[in-house]
Amino acid sequence: MADPRVKKLAEILVNYSIKIKKGDLIELSFGVDAKELALEVYKLILKKGAYPITHAGVPGFAYSYYKNASKEQLTHFPKLAMMEAKMANGTISIGAEYNTKELTKIDPKKIAMRRKITRKVSDVHIKKNNWVICEFPTHSLAQDAEMSLEEFEDFCYTATNQDWKLESAKQDKLKKVLDKGNQVRITGEDTDLTFSIKDRQGIKCDGHRNMPDGEVFIAPVENSTEGYIKYTYPAIYGGREVSGIFLRFHKGKVVEAKAEKGEQFLKEMIKTDQGSCKLGEFGVGVNYNIKEFIKQILFDEKIGGTIHLALGMAYPEGGGRNKSAVHWDMIKDLRRDGKIFVDGKLIQKNGKFLI
Repeated sequence: MADPRVKKLAEILVNYSIKIKKGDLIELSFGVDAKELALEVYKLILKKGAYPITHAGVPGFAYSYYKNASKEQLTHFPKLAMMEAKMANGTISIGAEYNTKELTKIDPKKIAMRRKITRKVSDVHIKKNNWVICEFPTHSLAQDAEMSLEEFEDFCYTATNQDWKLESAKQDKLKKVLDKGNQVRITGEDTDLTFSIKDRQGIKCDGHRNMPDGEVFIAPVENSTEGYIKYTYPAIYGGREVSGIFLRFHKGKVVEAKAEKGEQFLKEMIKTDQGSCKLGEFGVGVNYNIKEFIKQILFDEKIGGTIHLALGMAYPEGGGRNKSAVHWDMIKDLRRDGKIFVDGKLIQKNGKFLI
């Protein structure tokens, strides 16, 4: 019998996170270790009279692809994936990491090259605005989080299995402040950063795109970022871990990039394309059921009392225009001596809201 917490999460994904109606084609992608959750989701999709299209990811295939694929293969456009993306009415993606360091030794240029090619497929999904991604608790993720599997399962389901309609209502205050705001300033340890959000719209993340969810984000005006920031936690991208990141911005662009570990990879990603050196997202974590960093961005960027700034692609819903094959979230913990100002008004201090 399935864990009742798994059944509850499946119900949230199918009945709340995305819209599914009779006759819809729904893409269901999952790692094989997430079979328990994927199967519950599959059943619920069928009960709605929709047609699930399943894709099961097997450990080792991504590594073998990047290790062996030629440049011609890496730059080959996935026509079938594009056709499916255009036909599908919604998408549920369930990660189940078997080895979070699988791609560590892969040349980052290969990963960047492939992301450029597949970006058009991703854009189709994003524009449809009917998708959700989720992570299933695995031994690999538990190990990265330095927890037992049982502890990590408790951590995950506490973060996901909430009343998301209630959480959505709580996010309204912050959204209203951002919608009316012109300039944001973030201060903290080795950090003093400003950027414009004029005429941009805050987006609530209340369980419809990520699971767990719990943030409000907005797209900075592309050429407005000035100042510097040192991120608190390691930033992980494509299986590569970069820690001790320090970035300095001028006229919207990164003009200085340093890291205690993985600096070369950081600089390679920043140079991916014209948009990868600019900020595409400013997000404020508001899921106070997530209290600690676990090296898994889907959870970490939602930690209540943190902010994250993504280099690269801006989601268009909030008026962002920055385009890039990269979207790399980096997290700053503001629970110690951190402050957020909007138009000079202090709205958060030490991770606690004052609005």
